[in-house]
Amino acid sequence: MKSRLWNRNFTLLTLSNFLMCSAYYSLISTLPLYISSVLKANHTMVGLVLSSYAIASILVRPFCGFSLDYFGRKTIFIASLLVYGLIFNVYIVTATVWFMIVVRFMHGLTWGLTTTSNSTIAGDIIPADKRGEGFGYFGVMTTAGMALGPMVGSFVLQHGGYDAMFLSGFGISMLSMILSTFIHYPVFHRLPESTFQWKNLVETNVLIPSLNLLITSLSYGGLLSFIALYGEEIGIKNPSGFFLIYALGIITSRFSAGKAVDRNGPRRIIILCLSLLIIGFPILALVKNDFGFYFSAIILGFGGGVVWPTFQTMINNIVEPNHRGAANSTAFIAMDLGMGLGMIFAGMISQRYSISTAFLFCSLSSVIGLTLFLRFTLKHYLARRRVMILSQNPL
Repeated sequence: MKSRLWNRNFTLLTLSNFLMCSAYYSLISTLPLYISSVLKANHTMVGLVLSSYAIASILVRPFCGFSLDYFGRKTIFIASLLVYGLIFNVYIVTATVWFMIVVRFMHGLTWGLTTTSNSTIAGDIIPADKRGEGFGYFGVMTTAGMALGPMVGSFVLQHGGYDAMFLSGFGISMLSMILSTFIHYPVFHRLPESTFQWKNLVETNVLIPSLNLLITSLSYGGLLSFIALYGEEIGIKNPSGFFLIYALGIITSRFSAGKAVDRNGPRRIIILCLSLLIIGFPILALVKNDFGFYFSAIILGFGGGVVWPTFQTMINNIVEPNHRGAANSTAFIAMDLGMGLGMIFAGMISQRYSISTAFLFCSLSSVIGLTLFLRFTLKHYLARRRVMILSQNPL
């Protein structure tokens, strides 16, 4: 009997994830402009404000991962979604850069809780033989939120102002929380030794692929934080259109890549994707017109689209179910740290040199990520995967 991927729980979870990410990305193209124009911050401060979100996520994820494994998934996920939505209202009364850093930090804490929770739940309910495909589709909904969110944020901003934009994020988040209450959450027996210890906050079996994910996420942080400002700098009339084209590239790649990972493993997919990132960033940095701007969005979308779900599949394939929370939190810590450092580095480089130079740095980080994958990460994954298969199917 074939396992079924699109059951009730998976459908509700992916829809909830779509709405949550739509709310998050509604601020991506507009918040840097708000920080720069309304709060009068320079590029370095813009990078610092945006990176505070990722820093907060890093701090909370280890405790979230342990709590998910120890206490279960439901309460943590629903409560974090509620607080995540409420914080959108606090942006309305934010009048200084330093207060914005505090608000972004608090919002980052809840983002760390919600994303670690829903990815862990996805790992619970996706059939093991469809994990690559399942995480691919789960990621598609994240990307759909990336495509819709900036358009919603820009539309509401143009017609209602910043307050209306923040309120729309609150409303979308509440819809996400409501859907999450109808999910039936799997229950796993925790291990007898699963008491609170610092070593249980991080899953050591996934440290190597997580480090690789950190390196590749540097480019993503740099791209997200400065693409809107860069578009305005080179005279693009609608910079938010980058996110739509970028998202379409991601969605297209993910529909086929997930099954390919399940059939053939991660090697070819990761090589292709990181190679596209290496090519795409120089086009964005050096071809300073509409063609270069939007063509790079396609290439970067195809390249970046499969990196995260492929690493996510790898990580969930090499841990036991009752270590899945810690494993996913470890992976998210790496991604958040990479994004946060990418935002800070991009801010510093663009302040001292130019945003174009920051994008060339993003290409270099992808070269390092590909080298690390071929030299270390792939070997580690294959060895751990063999151990897991043998433990599940003893002779």
